[in-house]
Amino acid sequence: MAERLSRRGFLSSTALAAGGYGLLAGCASESSGPQANNTGNAPKEVFTAPAKKLSGSLSILMWSHFVPRHDKWFDKFLSDWGKKVGVDVRVDHINTVDVPRRAASEIQAGRGHDLIQHIAPFSQYEPSVLDMADVVQEANRRWGKQQELCRVSSYNPNTKKFYAYCPGWTPDPGDYRKSMWQKVGMPNGPASWDDLLRGAAEIKKQTGVPCGIGLSPETDSNMAARALLWSFGGAVQDQNEQVVINSDAAVAAVEYMARLFKEAETPEVFSWTPASNNQALIAGKSSYILNSISAWRSAMGTNRTIGDDIFFVPALRGPKASYAAQHVIQQWIVPKYAGNADAAKEFLLHYTANFASATYFSEMYDLPGWPSLVPQLDGWLDNDPWGAKPANKLSLLKKATSWSANIGYPGPSNPAIGEIFNTNVLPTMFGRAARGQKSPEDAVAEAEDRINAIFKNWRGRGLVGG
Repeated sequence: MAERLSRRGFLSSTALAAGGYGLLAGCASESSGPQANNTGNAPKEVFTAPAKKLSGSLSILMWSHFVPRHDKWFDKFLSDWGKKVGVDVRVDHINTVDVPRRAASEIQAGRGHDLIQHIAPFSQYEPSVLDMADVVQEANRRWGKQQELCRVSSYNPNTKKFYAYCPGWTPDPGDYRKSMWQKVGMPNGPASWDDLLRGAAEIKKQTGVPCGIGLSPETDSNMAARALLWSFGGAVQDQNEQVVINSDAAVAAVEYMARLFKEAETPEVFSWTPASNNQALIAGKSSYILNSISAWRSAMGTNRTIGDDIFFVPALRGPKASYAAQHVIQQWIVPKYAGNADAAKEFLLHYTANFASATYFSEMYDLPGWPSLVPQLDGWLDNDPWGAKPANKLSLLKKATSWSANIGYPGPSNPAIGEIFNTNVLPTMFGRAARGQKSPEDAVAEAEDRINAIFKNWRGRGLVGG
């Protein structure tokens, strides 16, 4: 049996990144490097024989992880499983920004990888993928109830279908440079959106260093837009999947963002890629970003002084709420054309059973969708095995589910929500007002028109409620 572990996408990204961190796509992190001192013990991996005899080949398309240590582990992990079960395995890692285009191309062509992973909801592909309910039910039988955030990010209550399998997720805390915020009297960083505006504006006034909330058609700007919208009491849809974007709360959120841009940001945020806010934070060119822990992990290997100066805060408090969108939500889909769905599903159960290793080798980036599988998690967050200073820097993530929401909140991540996310409707809404191209009221009304059209299409297909 020949192994075929392809690293085309990842190797090309690594080669580009040799000239600098910024060329890695996504919220990417370079290797944590030798300075990230591993003081813990890797979890022991387990193997359960598949329910039926497997054969043939299994091809996987997935992102090049923001923490490359994970990919080194994953590739060997997959290879070892393939040998044990008699399946010829292949994994292609590509930049995360390229995954949606590649997935769309393969699904349209009706051929490609058996298993595709993405880091944002793929609900818009529900008509073209297999129902993963059997895998979820088996996982629940083995390991207890799935994390609710993961369930609602992969399940359509209207069709009763799990359009994706979601074994893990990543929170989206605020990342701030402590030394900068100390100088404006906030050594613990901002606790509210009002704090962010006052503190970031003062930092920019004193030092010229701006805040880093994106207003670009990319993932991080999408997440920030939702956190801000929810915190002001707005939403795209209500719990019954009715469009409610055009509200006083949404207008107030857009007005706030326009003011934050004017007082604390620079025009670069309109053309940012998902890596840009990480680059800016690490380079000392941003005081605060809304992101995962990957920028900090990168700094731990490239500039430990800066790494030690990066700290985290939970979702900022707004006039109505304190919510952040999940930063990453694992979406594993099996297209209907897949030639080896049995192997794909069995591998997902094996991967999930060993999620403690996924968490460990992602350096606490990937948190479990089935919490019972990683009983060590709180201990790791209180005493980081990869060299955090202080060791409990990540302890706030122990309560991350209490301030994290799926992108469709307060409703589900239905296909309409997936399309709205992937077509960047919300960052465009905020950005047009911040640029002065539209009044906040008109920017919200324009977004409402686009959102209504998207909902009408999917509702007409029976995939959205209401």
